[in-house]
Amino acid sequence: MEKIKLFIYGASGHGKVVADIAKDNGFKEIIFIDDGDNKYLTFENIKTQNHIPIALGIGDNFIRNKIFKKLKRFNFNIITLIHSSAIISDNVTILDGSVVMPNVVINTNTKVGKGVILNTSCIIEHDNIIKDFVHISPNVALAGNVKVGKFTHIGIGSSVIQNIQIEKKCIIGAGSVVIKNITKNTKCAGVPAKKI
Repeated sequence: MEKIKLFIYGASGHGKVVADIAKDNGFKEIIFIDDGDNKYLTFENIKTQNHIPIALGIGDNFIRNKIFKKLKRFNFNIITLIHSSAIISDNVTILDGSVVMPNVVINTNTKVGKGVILNTSCIIEHDNIIKDFVHISPNVALAGNVKVGKFTHIGIGSSVIQNIQIEKKCIIGAGSVVIKNITKNTKCAGVPAKKI
């Protein structure tokens, strides 16, 4: 079936990058949805048009979760977008509403949840578990058997060694090196990463 029209919920810079991935995926007409005071259509304008697929273009993990739930209530088909330059093992699982950006690598037996952002050139090694509504920033490297809890954000250029568990709602600062498990609701940064 030819890919013609796609809604993208969120018209900020992140949404525009998602639009580039949608074009790479063959969508011909991109329509931005944004509930702010701007030129774009709002959800109220399109809520009866659930025959048109929709992608998530929202960077904030918690807002993305809220929008995901709203779209599900209205029976929208929330699609996953994967850039053609990404390298993904055959037995990787990626759930609805996630976005895999250019040059991402996801290795064998990794599970990626709903509404996840795997940003440009991040590396997700074997046997990782990335829970729902996580954001893995550009150039992050996760070694093997890492678990990342729901709503966690790992900042640009960070590295996580093998067998580490980062629990839910954590923020890992840019350029950090994580060598110990991180408990929930923790902000940490540095080399090695420490609570801040």
